[in-house]
Amino acid sequence: MSTTMVAPSAPTNTAVNLLKEIWGSVHGNASATDRLSFAGHGSLPSYFAVTELAAASMGATGLALAELTQSLDVAIDRRLASLWFNKTISPLGWKIPPEPALGPADYRTRDGWIRLHTNAPHHRDAALRVLGTPQDPKAVAAAVSSWNSTELETTMVANGACAAEMRSWQDWQHHPQGRAVLAEPLLHWRSGSTAAPSPWAPSSARPLTGIKVLDMTRVLAGPAATRLLAGLGATVLRIDPPWWDEPSGEPEMSLGKRCTRLDLREAKDLEHWKTLLSEADVFVHGYRSDALSALGVDAEQRQNIRPGLIDVSLDAYGFTGPWKHRRGFDSLVQMSMGIAEAGQRLSGSDRPFPLPVQALDHGTGYLLATAILRALTIRVETGKGSIVKGSLARTGALLMQTLDAKLIERPVLNPIEPADWSDTLEITQWGSAKRLKWPVTVTGVEMAWSPGSGALGRHRAAWQD
Repeated sequence: MSTTMVAPSAPTNTAVNLLKEIWGSVHGNASATDRLSFAGHGSLPSYFAVTELAAASMGATGLALAELTQSLDVAIDRRLASLWFNKTISPLGWKIPPEPALGPADYRTRDGWIRLHTNAPHHRDAALRVLGTPQDPKAVAAAVSSWNSTELETTMVANGACAAEMRSWQDWQHHPQGRAVLAEPLLHWRSGSTAAPSPWAPSSARPLTGIKVLDMTRVLAGPAATRLLAGLGATVLRIDPPWWDEPSGEPEMSLGKRCTRLDLREAKDLEHWKTLLSEADVFVHGYRSDALSALGVDAEQRQNIRPGLIDVSLDAYGFTGPWKHRRGFDSLVQMSMGIAEAGQRLSGSDRPFPLPVQALDHGTGYLLATAILRALTIRVETGKGSIVKGSLARTGALLMQTLDAKLIERPVLNPIEPADWSDTLEITQWGSAKRLKWPVTVTGVEMAWSPGSGALGRHRAAWQD
């Protein structure tokens, strides 16, 4: 991983502590954290150490890559890392499609606040059916105002919509799901089956060349992890169902990937998917923990299909407790666990005050990418695969421990400057674009993506054309 580095800066204790906790969760050698050097100045404006989480989580991927490639020097530009927790592309002569007209939003209820996540048409339609309103923000707000927060959240979820009542951190710690997820490790990790002998070894400049990654994730966290793997030379095949689209997110999350569609509810597609899985080195999915089991392909069966598989599961609210099967997104988890409430209270705002970026998504994504790189090292050394699970809510608990009212007073990051863009233009499906420089440097490693970003479903369901 390479970029143009600026003058070194002393890491904060918070950044180092987060790095150590993340590195410990992937069973890394504790002394390795001393090898990461920090550069860059300024912080994202927040009452939470969001920039430190960005630097620690992305820096940890560098440590794991250095271990895999036996490199010595690792550095992280904390400013660029913060920028990579947001939009990283600038189109030249074309525009990114806008968010849906009725996108995710916070609404005042009779006794508090609730957030409705309505990006996906089926989630939006489910919410409108509960409220009995047309697709109009003012009508939705009026309908929500007559509900109690807890009652509306429960009704929305029971009817297939995505919603989260705003709770405080104290409330979350006493909530059954809060207690469950706070008792979980940062990552669940166990050994998988043993792979057949393989000649694969990481190359120097493009270390993951020859690695195949099956990507069945949707929004931000999982795609950020697999985007990183693609940048290191892995062949990433993203599979979406026929009905899923996210045009506003495609320029960010399809970078470097083959994108295809399969409907695993169809026997023919499921069998084809099993063939693809049997050839994969890494499988990353964001399905609820019961979804793939219902199709007859739970974690143990996946290890049988592909011995030595590195199997990574992503979830919103954790893998235990009454909400373990609940749909969720970054902004909903922020509402549920007290992040938005803490921001509102400390800022004196009259509405929920979330993080300045979707840090739970990005932080979890790079945490999982670190785990994948560590698991590849383990497989090279022992032949064994790994089964790893991570959740937005558990990453949120890691960030919650950094809450400090004075953090908002720190110098803010400078806006994006011309020098922040890569010298090489990206050729996307829609036209040329600039992409931010990668923030992590590992000696001898090149970070580059091919193909450029494009629409979902544009490739055959195969590892190559």
